[in-house]
Amino acid sequence: MPAATTKQELQAVMKKEYDKLDALLTNIDSKTAMSKDDDNTSIKDTVAHRAHWIGLFIGWHTDGVAGKEVFFPAEGYKWSDLKRYNADLRATQSDLDWESARSMLEVANQQLVSFIQAHTNDDLYGGPMAGANNTWTPGRWAEAAGPSHYRSAAKYIRARLKG
Repeated sequence: MPAATTKQELQAVMKKEYDKLDALLTNIDSKTAMSKDDDNTSIKDTVAHRAHWIGLFIGWHTDGVAGKEVFFPAEGYKWSDLKRYNADLRATQSDLDWESARSMLEVANQQLVSFIQAHTNDDLYGGPMAGANNTWTPGRWAEAAGPSHYRSAAKYIRARLKG
C-alpha cells in the first residue's frame, strides 16, 4: 500500500486502519489479551506498544520544531537498539492491564488525529520533519506511527487469535 501524500489521504487511512483494529480489539477478553506467545509478547503488549510509539512521534515532532535535539527512537537508544528498546518498553508496561492498554491506544489515536487536524497539508507534506535528519515528512512519520502500526498490530492479533 503506497504511503499517503496528502492530509486528506492520511486522515482517511488513519480512520480506516484504526477502525479495523478497534473492531478487532472489541471482542478480545482480558485473559486472551494478556496471554504471552513464544516470544513472551501478548496482544496487550502489542496494543500498549502502538500507543507508546504515537507518543514518541509527537515528541519527536515537537522537539524538532522547537529546535531541540531529537532522539530516535529515544534518548539512550539508536535504531540498531530497537529490539532492546522494545523489550525495555514491554518491561516498563508489564503492570498494565488490558483495559489500560486499550485506553492508552484510544487516547494516543485521538492525539494523533488532533495532531493531523491541527496541521496543514503543507505542514504535513511540504518537506522533511525538523530534526529527523532524513527526507520523511511529518505526514509520513505520522502514518508510520499510526496507520502502519495499526495494520501490523491487527495482522499480529489475527494470527494470535487463529492460534
